[in-house]
Amino acid sequence: MPGPSVLDDIELLIEDISGGGSGKPPSRDGDDGDDGQSRGGGGSPEPSGSSTRKYSTAMALTMLSILMFFMVLTAAFVVLRVNNLHRWSGVRIPWILWINTLVLMASSATLELAKRSLQMDSLGGFRKLWALTTALGAIFIGGQLIAWMQLAASGVFLTSRLASSFFYVFTALHAAHLMGGICALLYVGIRKFEKARISRTVAVGVTSYYWHFMDGLWLFLLALLYFGQ
Repeated sequence: MPGPSVLDDIELLIEDISGGGSGKPPSRDGDDGDDGQSRGGGGSPEPSGSSTRKYSTAMALTMLSILMFFMVLTAAFVVLRVNNLHRWSGVRIPWILWINTLVLMASSATLELAKRSLQMDSLGGFRKLWALTTALGAIFIGGQLIAWMQLAASGVFLTSRLASSFFYVFTALHAAHLMGGICALLYVGIRKFEKARISRTVAVGVTSYYWHFMDGLWLFLLALLYFGQ
């Protein structure tokens, strides 16, 4: 079971999101919190190192749980693939998935450019690139819907065969988790951080960890589906 410190980490993250960030930012030694400014023009006091670690720990636990979940599904896929070697009928990868992959990789690039703009105190440039990253994520989800419609039009459904079942499950679950990332991007993009427990810089960093993780997970799943046909 998670220890008390882990539970505190998760509780702090939930409190900030649900409470609108109205709590008083953690104070630092020798600083009353009135003149502290975050990097990137956010205007909010920098959180303490302990607060930053709490958010990072909560995100690390989230990514670990998602990874373990997909690894269980991957193990089931491999076992069934091996046990049904001569009867396995694979699913032809819809062409749009390759375009979707390029879109998702581009979103990681624009996210990093947004972070760089924030570090250079260009809040306007950051917001534009952050919005572009969010839009690319939405385009990826739209592309996945088109891929499912292409498969359905060719007579390949969730229950058609084992391979198609795994294809729909893998892609749908990844899309659902990526939607969580899009919500986080929107939250950071529209949030005012002047009175938040967490600075814009930290929020951007934690969100970027999750987004890059989902990109890497997609590359893994696409390779698994392609070579496991």
